Amino acid sequence: MSAESGEDPQQAGRVVALVEGKGFKPAWPSPVSTTAGKVAFNRTELRQILDLYGRKVADGEWRDYAIEFTSQKAVFSIFRRAAEFPLYRIEKTPKLARNQGAYSVLTGNGSVLKRSHELAPVIKALDKRLTLVSG
Repeated sequence: MSAESGEDPQQAGRVVALVEGKGFKPAWPSPVSTTAGKVAFNRTELRQILDLYGRKVADGEWRDYAIEFTSQKAVFSIFRRAAEFPLYRIEKTPKLARNQGAYSVLTGNGSVLKRSHELAPVIKALDKRLTLVSG
């Protein structure tokens, strides 16, 4: 940043803001463009799922999870152990939104446990709390 390198010494240390769309294309991928064309859970959906996950981890039932985003669906897989097959998969498939509902819970063997147009009933199917029955 000296006069020998051809840069203005008064400009050294200044931050220049470049706005995308005004002839500027960033060299790094934008966080928005990485999920373009892929189905993803939005913030409120992910919060609802992670609230349930946190309760089940605290109870000692679940231990690990994985999230996958594809062009067809978003999948939140729940594991008892990290090396096993998932116990449950919460899937968001917008293609099925009109007919069967965009949200579904599948068991480890692939059978559908619950399907709905909203996420809350799907999560409720997994959130079976034990109740004390006196006899």
